[in-house]
Amino acid sequence: MSLDIARNALLQADHRLTGPGGPFEVTEDLVLGERMPVFRNRPTSLREILASSACFGSRDCFVFGDGSRITFAELPSRVASTAAFLRDVHGVRQGDRVAICAANGPGWLLVLWATTSLGAVLVAMNGWWSEPEIENALDLTSPAVVFADEKRGARLPCSYVDVDKTFGDMIRHAPDAPLPDCPVSEDDPAALIFTSGTTGRPKAACLSHRSLVAFIMMQEYLGVRGSALRGGAAPARPATRLAVFPLFHVSGLAATLTAVHVGATTVWPLGRFDPGMVIDLTVREGINIWGGTVTHIFRLLQHPRVGEVDPKQIASVGIGGSATTPQLVRIIEERFPHLAGTSSSGYGSTESGGLISWTPEAMLAEAPDCVGPVLPTVEVRIADDRGDPVSDGHDGDIWVRSPLLMIGYWNNDEANAEALAPGRWLRTGDYGRLEHGVLFLASRRRDLIIRGGENVYPFEIENRLEEHPDIIEAAVIGVDDDEFGQEVKAVVVLREGSSLDAAGMRSHCATTLASYKVPTRVEIRHTALPRNPTGKVMKQVLAGLDAGTFVDDGNASEKED
Repeated sequence: MSLDIARNALLQADHRLTGPGGPFEVTEDLVLGERMPVFRNRPTSLREILASSACFGSRDCFVFGDGSRITFAELPSRVASTAAFLRDVHGVRQGDRVAICAANGPGWLLVLWATTSLGAVLVAMNGWWSEPEIENALDLTSPAVVFADEKRGARLPCSYVDVDKTFGDMIRHAPDAPLPDCPVSEDDPAALIFTSGTTGRPKAACLSHRSLVAFIMMQEYLGVRGSALRGGAAPARPATRLAVFPLFHVSGLAATLTAVHVGATTVWPLGRFDPGMVIDLTVREGINIWGGTVTHIFRLLQHPRVGEVDPKQIASVGIGGSATTPQLVRIIEERFPHLAGTSSSGYGSTESGGLISWTPEAMLAEAPDCVGPVLPTVEVRIADDRGDPVSDGHDGDIWVRSPLLMIGYWNNDEANAEALAPGRWLRTGDYGRLEHGVLFLASRRRDLIIRGGENVYPFEIENRLEEHPDIIEAAVIGVDDDEFGQEVKAVVVLREGSSLDAAGMRSHCATTLASYKVPTRVEIRHTALPRNPTGKVMKQVLAGLDAGTFVDDGNASEKED
């Protein structure tokens, strides 16, 4: 299928769904002082979505790896009791921050829904952070209360509420309480989602109720559009989705929010990701939608017991966190032949609210640099160095605005001035072009590494490496990896006579960096790193060089459960 044919098919589907009278009709509204396109028939808060979900009745909403479950009928009352617990026991009021640093689980989900129902702001802390990273996040957000599980609580510099041990207290505190009735505006803050910082201090992207609802609506829209493009066939039964993304990621947060909105069951394995356990849950619970990072899906498909899953049971396989690799697409289609040609890929970021464009496989096959037609309600501008729009087909900086966009970075005026242009335009930091409404990516954010769905900025790791007295200079690059998408590789120049080895470098990094940031591959060089005339290391040259005199490929570090 040619690029033009694929684009026209998408545009026709968009017109039917978003035009006057369509189920996703687009209109205009004022968003933080700027007029922009929005979906007309939208909820106005996460609490409204929660209250409406009771209509799905006794159907399972959340199923957990230990066999426990929460139905749609039970969810609003359990959230209401948890909200009362936050208010009565911990004094949480509208606008307060409620932090959580824990593995996925039922307590995490209830704290999420209860916090946003109160009009408070969820602080979703990365459960893999080191102690200094956790402390930085707490200093930035000043939460009224902090929830954690025992493992992560040991890293906290403050007292915390054990989210696992108090689960029973939360749901029994006020079992007959109604959902909170405090007024919540669409543009009120709902959640702080952290993005990887370049200086050791992650930035907290503040997403409003409008942002998250718009993301939910976009996910629902993509599902309906995909069905329409396949001939409109309705699924044989309601969706039962695998949920393995961490809830502190926008992908994980969106998974639960969207599922509650559309009445889908989400199945949450507990603890460290275990492909065998996921296969057991897929068979036991009838999971028909697999989703995860490249790493998750690769491990599932390579597991010796994957044959226990009836291929026809799986209706779709979704990849998030980084681009799908061609090899993984081939493996998916070999295991599930009926999914051939259905792969797709989204382009977006936490700051953009998760989605800017969406690319079906037919377009990817024609143009690998294509990231798809811009989605409804999303506006993209290709700008020159002065911020002026460039003409169609010419490269420039990718700017975006939409109702999904973050309000801004929490308590970070300097970062906001750099990221947000007048008119609520987000400077993505990416470079590309528009051709007849289709977006093409020329380069990703400078040097960004995406390892197993986690954003890793080399600058932070380079700083840590160069703090070691034996390291003269260091550069960190991403290298392709079948399992993780990319791995973190450090190229270092040592002082003469140094006996420092790769293990010592990793140990040095691990004292202050999260495990997924620690280089798994190390190259020791005996000549200076290549630099351009302005003194910047030419990483594109490093990436193309053969290995130096000593290369050590360490075992890929496992993320914690």
